[in-house]
Amino acid sequence: MKLTHIALHVPDSLRCARWYQRFCGMVEVQRHGPGDKPVLWLAYPEQAENFVLVLISGSPEGVSLSGNFSHLGFAVESEQAVDELARKAAGEGCLLWEPRREPFPVGYYCGVLDPAGNQVEFSHGQPLG
Repeated sequence: MKLTHIALHVPDSLRCARWYQRFCGMVEVQRHGPGDKPVLWLAYPEQAENFVLVLISGSPEGVSLSGNFSHLGFAVESEQAVDELARKAAGEGCLLWEPRREPFPVGYYCGVLDPAGNQVEFSHGQPLG
């Protein structure tokens, strides 16, 4: 298992991405969603296959837990590993999202809450990691 991304809700993904490009030297490696409010994946060019910062338009303030997708993302070796982690989390009462499959580039994933209430995604089939 390895940490592959951190996803953050931001008021304006395009504006925020420009900031990370100017101040941190990151580049855009993936874009999907509506043209005026896309989900942007940023990375350092030499690390784009290992770690990305995901910027999701829409500030988390006022967003219900079901609409808040800020999370830490971990890649696992198989869909079966996603299923096993979801079963384990359900047994401990911390499963947030049942395993599900989404179109490229998201893949197969589940969501879990850590003890502090942070969302953690375990995924297989994303194009990095």
